[in-house]
Amino acid sequence: MPVKIRLQRHGKKGKPFFWIVAADSRAKRDGRFLEKLGIYNPTTNPATIDINVDKSVKWLQNGAQPTETAKAILSYKGVLLKNHLAGGVRKGALTQEQADEKFNAWVEEKEGRVDAKKENLSKEQEAAKAKALEAEKEVNAKREAEAAAAAQPEVEETTEDQEAAAANEVDDATAAEANAEEKQDQSGS
Repeated sequence: MPVKIRLQRHGKKGKPFFWIVAADSRAKRDGRFLEKLGIYNPTTNPATIDINVDKSVKWLQNGAQPTETAKAILSYKGVLLKNHLAGGVRKGALTQEQADEKFNAWVEEKEGRVDAKKENLSKEQEAAKAKALEAEKEVNAKREAEAAAAAQPEVEETTEDQEAAAANEVDDATAAEANAEEKQDQSGS
């Protein structure tokens, strides 16, 4: 029976979630499988991969062939390296301790790179939030300035109207005084 290590799709439309399984190559993509080896969630950044390395190595040693995507995932998590080192142990090129030491060193280095990527992503998100906040503050300040400028002419117009009304009242008052003086002059003469 030809066995493949492949992805089995789960999740909903637009939000895929995959199981990494060992399955008969003649079975349907989402059908029967022999053993579940792990999970793969590509929607997170970086992608979430949780895989049982020992089971995967066992299937590879028994002749299971990974698909291209599964091979990339297995390589990313070090399964192919561990299988390669196990082949070296079987041939006598390495001892089991040396192989474990090399694998653990590789895993630590890989975890350091993934952690660095996560830190960079979080810093970029924080910088983007800060930039958006600054842009929002600028827009709000501009809106407030425009609102103040729009309110300012109304105040000026009302003061101009008040000044014009006051001037009219003064003119009316002086005109009334002038009329009263003329009447007194006419009546007194």
